[in-house]
Amino acid sequence: MSITIKNLTLLGTHDFSKIVNDVLRSLNITGNVDSADFDALEIFNEVVGKKIITRLKITVYGTEIFLRKFSVARSDERFGAEVNRLVKKNLYTLLVEGFGLDAIPYGILHGVRPTKIIQRWIDEGFGVTSQGVIDRDKISRRIRNDFLTTRDKAELLTEVSLRQLPIIRTHDDKIISVYVGIPFCRTRCLYCSFPSNVLPADDKVAEFMETLTRDIESAADAIHRYGLKVQTIYVGGGTPTALPEKFFAELMEKVHVNFNGANVEEFTVECGRPDTINAEKISAMKNFNVTRVSVNPQTMHQRTLDIIGRQHSVEDVIRAFNDLRAASDWKINMDLIIGLPGERLADFKATLTEIIALKPDDVTIHSLAIKRGSKLQMRLADELNRVEDFDLPDDAEVRLMAEHAEKILRGEKFLPYYLYRQGYMSGQIENVGWCKRGAEGIYNVQIMGERQTILGVGAAASTKVPDRSAKKILTAFNAKDLTTYLRDIDRYITRREEILSRI
Repeated sequence: MSITIKNLTLLGTHDFSKIVNDVLRSLNITGNVDSADFDALEIFNEVVGKKIITRLKITVYGTEIFLRKFSVARSDERFGAEVNRLVKKNLYTLLVEGFGLDAIPYGILHGVRPTKIIQRWIDEGFGVTSQGVIDRDKISRRIRNDFLTTRDKAELLTEVSLRQLPIIRTHDDKIISVYVGIPFCRTRCLYCSFPSNVLPADDKVAEFMETLTRDIESAADAIHRYGLKVQTIYVGGGTPTALPEKFFAELMEKVHVNFNGANVEEFTVECGRPDTINAEKISAMKNFNVTRVSVNPQTMHQRTLDIIGRQHSVEDVIRAFNDLRAASDWKINMDLIIGLPGERLADFKATLTEIIALKPDDVTIHSLAIKRGSKLQMRLADELNRVEDFDLPDDAEVRLMAEHAEKILRGEKFLPYYLYRQGYMSGQIENVGWCKRGAEGIYNVQIMGERQTILGVGAAASTKVPDRSAKKILTAFNAKDLTTYLRDIDRYITRREEILSRI
């Protein structure tokens, strides 16, 4: 259900426009529309001491309706964050009740990494008994109360948060992970907004590899000088295996020689597209001690693969998976997307059945997100196109897909171990990584936890260094644009050095 407002006005002495718009967007309420369901909506927010007051005036067919709600800030939370949360909570409650809207699974919880909230609470002692036992029910109840989530989402968040604790809890700031970004794909998918480039000619790839080598060697030198210890390596993109064989073998060697030392617990290569996986690349990964790989079908329906711009076939998925399984005992991850064009619950059920039969170690269920910069988003922005033209399943259907995935995966003894959210997600749900016990992807947990330094090399890579004393994260970003990355590599190396020196 969506609602349109002819005249939408935000009032008050504080600027809450961003968080108000977050709530309106999540409830599919659009303002300042000529032909609308309601004449006007005025939203007034006021902060009086620790009390946050929200008032609405709704005008429909000349009749004015007034609604009011107030909440009191918690004393154990930062006041500014509490004000923002309670403005959202007040407004969400008034809109749902005032317009008769259905509540959404995550309520007012809009962040990318919601598990960080629960982990911070636990660190501060909330939900932990004097004997050190964590009270899951107490944490789940607070999530539901503070953020108006459904019970099942609160319980899922709590489960994932607790499962991650042994991985993210480290008292050694010298332990880091390394991300290597390869910005090439063979084609660009309909939904993709990643800064990847269609694979260029060999001379351009060779230029990239030369620059990447400088980037890698500089990072390795910093690791040595600062006494850092690499726990995980993740080669992603893009699609690293899109590289021609000679360049891919060179990449594996460079990463192995410079980063793959005695402390490394996990070395992942995101193979991604099954049509880029062949015997030569499998051999290169095996030779340089890769421990984790991915085969990402997204769906097992050929008609959908053609629509979204994947060049591989369903048969390619099965062939690539079996070749990888036969070659080594590495962990294999498979990514699926729910909410793809033309697909419904029955289609996803069939896909999941085929994937489970292959016996992967890790299955990630993504909900389709209409991302800025993607072909899908740009086409939808064109007035000639509508959402209906892409035959996307509605939110209710997508939620049924997610529920089915959870039921089947739990039945097959998979456990949820990492979770994140994005804007404009189908079903307004989440992306969840499920794995067999003991097969957790350490890098996936660390990158979401944001407690460990992640050293980034390559195009579009980012370096993140947690500054615990200042309670902030220092960042350095390499250019997304390939030409800029090649031109300005020295500047990116210098910035990375600046923040690494603070570890």
